[in-house]
Amino acid sequence: MGRRRKGRNISGWVIIDKPAGPTSSAVVNKVRWAFDAQKAGHAGTLDPAATGLLAVALGEATKTVPYITDSLKAYEFVMRFGAATNTDDAEGEIIAQSPNRPTDEQIIDSLQKFIGDIEQVPPKYSAVKVDGQRAYALARGGEDVTLEPRPLFMDSLVMLDRPDDDTAVLEMVCGKGGYVRSIARDLGETLGCLGHVLSLRRTWSGPFNLDESVTLEQIEAFAKSDEIDQYLQPLEVGLQNVIATTTTAQGAAKIKNGNPAVCFGDAEYGDDVWISHDGIPLGIGKFKGGEFHPSRVFNL
Repeated sequence: MGRRRKGRNISGWVIIDKPAGPTSSAVVNKVRWAFDAQKAGHAGTLDPAATGLLAVALGEATKTVPYITDSLKAYEFVMRFGAATNTDDAEGEIIAQSPNRPTDEQIIDSLQKFIGDIEQVPPKYSAVKVDGQRAYALARGGEDVTLEPRPLFMDSLVMLDRPDDDTAVLEMVCGKGGYVRSIARDLGETLGCLGHVLSLRRTWSGPFNLDESVTLEQIEAFAKSDEIDQYLQPLEVGLQNVIATTTTAQGAAKIKNGNPAVCFGDAEYGDDVWISHDGIPLGIGKFKGGEFHPSRVFNL
């Protein structure tokens, strides 16, 4: 007989405005503790020094995480020109410097080279695995880490402000697996002046926006109380970019057992859909010939 999980059987999303300092995992653990949730996860890591939107999934919402990580997301960051660091951000050691500083026109022109389907080499100090080990662990151990380029879709990259010759404020909207630090590093090299990230903030991710976020202080203030549920968003909020469908009571019973069922909605054969009955989400799957074929079933 399986071991029963401790905590509440609670499902939904908590949108955190992550402060600089804690890891994404530490934030997830704090939220899970505060809600006394049985399980939790997040939809996209932020570096400890980064701030902004961290979407935390509780309970059955963890089954919808891939739909958020695969979505577009936006970052605002400050880039410093004239120096490269070993971590590609201000946390690392300076490994090279340049007296060159780009003009606004040169920056704007160079940004166009990063739009569309590109290849990006992740930072050496990243969570990418190399022979089963995290790249940052190998780099900290003094090993010369070589990472292979990875495909990335860059929807947009624009300059928002130019406070001074040494810095620029940029906004990047990208798909899954984008590293802002790599973009700053590569942009600095393209401009012939070197560069790294000074600060980084994620402003939105898929259907979630910072406007609906809460702070860790707010979470801690209501930890383990009934009032904390005011910060919980429904599971289906994370599925706004997936086609919604419905089924009958008989269909709901079939889906709960992992079987296909009749499905109603504006979908085409092979589409990813999520399905509900009487307003209760039942699962995620494929639409095939008027039927829903489950890939993940929610136990709500």
